[in-house]
Amino acid sequence: MPDPFDPLADPAATVARYPGLSHAPATARNRAPICRALADLLPTAPCKVLEVASGTGEHALWMARNLSQVTWQPSEATPEGVAAIEAWRALCPDIANRVLPPVQINAARPPWPGSPVDAVFTANLTHIAPWEATLGLIAGAVARLGQGGLLLIYGPFNEGGSYTGPGNAAFDADLRLRNPAWGLRDREVIDDLALAHHFTIAPRWMMPADNRLLV
Repeated sequence: MPDPFDPLADPAATVARYPGLSHAPATARNRAPICRALADLLPTAPCKVLEVASGTGEHALWMARNLSQVTWQPSEATPEGVAAIEAWRALCPDIANRVLPPVQINAARPPWPGSPVDAVFTANLTHIAPWEATLGLIAGAVARLGQGGLLLIYGPFNEGGSYTGPGNAAFDADLRLRNPAWGLRDREVIDDLALAHHFTIAPRWMMPADNRLLV
Protein backbone atom coordinates (compact mmCIF):
# COMPACT_ATOMS: atom_id res chain seq x y z
CA MET A 1 0.00 0.00 0.00
CA PRO A 2 1.47 3.42 -0.93
CA ASP A 3 2.71 5.60 1.92
CA PRO A 4 0.18 8.49 2.25
CA PHE A 5 2.78 10.71 3.94
CA ASP A 6 2.95 14.16 2.31
CA PRO A 7 6.35 15.77 2.96
CA LEU A 8 4.97 19.28 2.39
CA ALA A 9 1.95 19.05 4.70
CA ASP A 10 3.99 19.46 7.90
CA PRO A 11 7.65 20.24 7.16
CA ALA A 12 8.67 19.90 10.79
CA ALA A 13 7.26 16.37 10.85
CA THR A 14 9.12 15.61 7.63
CA VAL A 15 12.41 16.73 9.17
CA ALA A 16 11.74 14.52 12.18
CA ARG A 17 11.10 11.59 9.86
CA TYR A 18 14.20 12.20 7.71
CA PRO A 19 17.16 13.14 9.94
CA GLY A 20 19.67 15.38 8.21
CA LEU A 21 17.05 17.14 6.09
CA SER A 22 17.44 20.93 6.19
CA HIS A 23 14.43 23.01 7.20
CA ALA A 24 13.64 26.73 7.23
CA PRO A 25 10.67 27.21 9.63
CA ALA A 26 9.79 30.59 8.13
CA THR A 27 8.82 28.93 4.85
CA ALA A 28 5.91 27.13 6.48
CA ARG A 29 4.64 30.46 7.82
CA ASN A 30 4.93 32.55 4.68
CA ARG A 31 4.42 30.05 1.86
CA ALA A 32 0.64 30.43 1.67
CA PRO A 33 0.50 34.25 1.41
CA ILE A 34 3.38 34.26 -1.07
CA CYS A 35 1.62 31.63 -3.15
CA ARG A 36 -1.60 33.64 -3.20
CA ALA A 37 0.30 36.69 -4.44
CA LEU A 38 2.13 34.69 -7.12
CA ALA A 39 -1.18 33.21 -8.28
CA ASP A 40 -2.31 36.75 -9.13
CA LEU A 41 1.01 37.95 -10.55
CA LEU A 42 2.29 35.06 -12.68
CA PRO A 43 0.90 34.20 -16.12
CA THR A 44 -1.94 31.70 -16.19
CA ALA A 45 -0.31 29.99 -19.16
CA PRO A 46 2.64 27.63 -18.62
CA CYS A 47 5.59 29.66 -17.35
CA LYS A 48 9.01 29.25 -15.80
CA VAL A 49 10.27 30.86 -12.58
CA LEU A 50 13.91 31.09 -11.53
CA GLU A 51 14.27 31.30 -7.76
CA VAL A 52 17.53 32.84 -6.58
CA ALA A 53 18.74 31.72 -3.14
CA SER A 54 16.16 28.97 -2.66
CA GLY A 55 17.44 27.92 0.76
CA THR A 56 16.09 24.45 1.49
CA GLY A 57 13.86 24.41 -1.60
CA GLU A 58 10.64 24.20 0.39
CA HIS A 59 9.20 27.28 -1.31
CA ALA A 60 9.96 25.81 -4.72
CA LEU A 61 8.05 22.62 -3.99
CA TRP A 62 5.09 24.38 -2.39
CA MET A 63 4.68 26.84 -5.26
CA ALA A 64 4.91 24.11 -7.90
CA ARG A 65 2.41 21.97 -5.99
CA ASN A 66 -0.12 24.79 -5.86
CA LEU A 67 0.54 26.63 -9.13
CA SER A 68 0.07 23.96 -11.77
CA GLN A 69 1.15 26.16 -14.70
CA VAL A 70 4.56 26.89 -13.18
CA THR A 71 7.88 25.15 -13.76
CA TRP A 72 10.21 26.20 -10.95
CA GLN A 73 13.99 26.40 -11.18
CA PRO A 74 15.55 26.49 -7.69
CA SER A 75 19.13 27.57 -7.06
CA GLU A 76 21.66 28.04 -4.31
CA ALA A 77 25.16 29.51 -4.07
CA THR A 78 27.05 26.45 -2.84
CA PRO A 79 27.18 22.73 -3.62
CA GLU A 80 25.93 22.05 -0.09
CA GLY A 81 22.93 24.30 -0.70
CA VAL A 82 22.14 22.58 -3.98
CA ALA A 83 22.30 19.19 -2.22
CA ALA A 84 19.91 20.39 0.49
CA ILE A 85 17.33 21.36 -2.14
CA GLU A 86 17.73 18.08 -3.97
CA ALA A 87 17.10 16.17 -0.73
CA TRP A 88 13.66 17.81 -0.44
CA ARG A 89 12.97 17.45 -4.15
CA ALA A 90 13.60 13.70 -3.96
CA LEU A 91 10.74 13.40 -1.47
CA CYS A 92 8.21 14.87 -3.94
CA PRO A 93 8.37 12.80 -7.13
CA ASP A 94 4.84 13.90 -8.06
CA ILE A 95 6.13 17.38 -8.96
CA ALA A 96 9.74 16.56 -9.87
CA ASN A 97 8.97 17.32 -13.53
CA ARG A 98 8.01 20.91 -12.60
CA VAL A 99 10.66 21.51 -9.94
CA LEU A 100 13.84 21.25 -11.94
CA PRO A 101 17.11 19.96 -10.51
CA PRO A 102 18.67 22.82 -8.51
CA VAL A 103 21.51 24.78 -10.04
CA GLN A 104 24.38 26.67 -8.44
CA ILE A 105 23.99 30.44 -8.75
CA ASN A 106 25.74 33.18 -6.80
CA ALA A 107 23.35 36.14 -6.71
CA ALA A 108 26.25 38.58 -6.41
CA ARG A 109 27.97 37.29 -9.54
CA PRO A 110 25.81 37.69 -12.63
CA PRO A 111 25.29 36.85 -15.38
CA TRP A 112 23.90 33.44 -14.53
CA PRO A 113 23.83 30.67 -17.13
CA GLY A 114 20.51 29.48 -18.47
CA SER A 115 17.68 30.24 -20.84
CA PRO A 116 15.12 33.08 -20.46
CA VAL A 117 12.48 32.79 -17.75
CA ASP A 118 9.14 34.47 -17.14
CA ALA A 119 9.92 35.53 -13.57
CA VAL A 120 12.82 35.75 -11.14
CA PHE A 121 11.79 35.29 -7.50
CA THR A 122 13.72 35.54 -4.26
CA ALA A 123 12.64 35.41 -0.63
CA ASN A 124 14.61 36.75 2.32
CA LEU A 125 17.79 37.33 0.38
CA THR A 126 18.34 41.08 0.47
CA HIS A 127 18.71 41.42 4.25
CA ILE A 128 20.65 38.20 4.94
CA ALA A 129 23.41 38.90 2.43
CA PRO A 130 25.79 41.75 1.64
CA TRP A 131 24.42 44.58 -0.49
CA GLU A 132 26.35 43.16 -3.45
CA ALA A 133 23.85 40.30 -3.57
CA THR A 134 20.97 42.72 -4.19
CA LEU A 135 22.98 44.55 -6.85
CA GLY A 136 23.71 41.24 -8.54
CA LEU A 137 20.14 40.03 -8.19
CA ILE A 138 18.76 42.93 -10.19
CA ALA A 139 21.51 42.88 -12.81
CA GLY A 140 21.23 39.10 -13.15
CA ALA A 141 17.47 39.22 -13.48
CA VAL A 142 17.72 41.66 -16.38
CA ALA A 143 19.80 39.14 -18.31
CA ARG A 144 17.54 36.15 -17.63
CA LEU A 145 14.07 37.64 -17.98
CA GLY A 146 12.17 37.47 -21.23
CA GLN A 147 9.97 40.24 -22.60
CA GLY A 148 7.52 41.38 -19.94
CA GLY A 149 9.20 39.23 -17.27
CA LEU A 150 8.75 39.87 -13.56
CA LEU A 151 11.30 40.39 -10.77
CA LEU A 152 9.65 39.48 -7.46
CA ILE A 153 11.49 40.23 -4.20
CA TYR A 154 9.95 39.10 -0.89
CA GLY A 155 11.10 40.14 2.56
CA PRO A 156 11.12 42.89 5.18
CA PHE A 157 12.13 46.38 4.04
CA ASN A 158 12.38 49.86 5.47
CA GLU A 159 10.07 52.47 3.98
CA GLY A 160 10.52 56.22 4.07
CA GLY A 161 13.77 55.72 5.95
CA SER A 162 12.01 54.00 8.84
CA TYR A 163 11.18 50.53 10.08
CA THR A 164 7.67 49.33 9.26
CA GLY A 165 7.21 47.84 12.74
CA PRO A 166 8.99 47.26 16.06
CA GLY A 167 9.66 43.64 15.15
CA ASN A 168 11.66 44.72 12.12
CA ALA A 169 13.72 47.14 14.20
CA ALA A 170 14.74 44.35 16.57
CA PHE A 171 15.35 41.98 13.65
CA ASP A 172 17.60 44.50 11.91
CA ALA A 173 19.65 45.05 15.07
CA ASP A 174 20.12 41.30 15.44
CA LEU A 175 21.16 40.89 11.81
CA ARG A 176 23.78 43.62 12.08
CA LEU A 177 25.20 42.05 15.23
CA ARG A 178 25.55 38.76 13.38
CA ASN A 179 27.12 40.37 10.31
CA PRO A 180 27.66 44.12 9.78
CA ALA A 181 27.13 43.63 6.03
CA TRP A 182 23.58 42.36 6.62
CA GLY A 183 20.47 44.34 7.49
CA LEU A 184 17.12 45.54 6.21
CA ARG A 185 17.30 47.52 2.97
CA ASP A 186 15.34 50.62 2.02
CA ARG A 187 12.59 49.73 -0.41
CA GLU A 188 12.96 53.01 -2.26
CA VAL A 189 16.67 52.34 -2.90
CA ILE A 190 15.83 48.95 -4.40
CA ASP A 191 13.10 50.54 -6.50
CA ASP A 192 15.56 53.14 -7.79
CA LEU A 193 18.09 50.46 -8.61
CA ALA A 194 15.46 48.49 -10.53
CA LEU A 195 14.41 51.64 -12.42
CA ALA A 196 18.03 52.21 -13.39
CA HIS A 197 17.95 48.75 -14.99
CA HIS A 198 14.77 49.71 -16.91
CA PHE A 199 12.28 47.77 -14.79
CA THR A 200 8.80 49.18 -14.31
CA ILE A 201 7.89 49.46 -10.62
CA ALA A 202 4.43 48.17 -9.69
CA PRO A 203 2.74 48.83 -6.33
CA ARG A 204 4.23 46.70 -3.58
CA TRP A 205 2.22 43.89 -2.03
CA MET A 206 1.61 44.13 1.70
CA MET A 207 2.38 40.77 3.31
CA PRO A 208 1.97 39.39 6.84
CA ALA A 209 4.46 40.12 9.63
CA ASP A 210 5.56 43.48 8.15
CA ASN A 211 6.91 41.88 5.00
CA ARG A 212 6.52 43.12 1.44
CA LEU A 213 6.56 41.64 -2.05
CA LEU A 214 8.28 44.05 -4.43
CA VAL A 215 7.25 43.78 -8.09
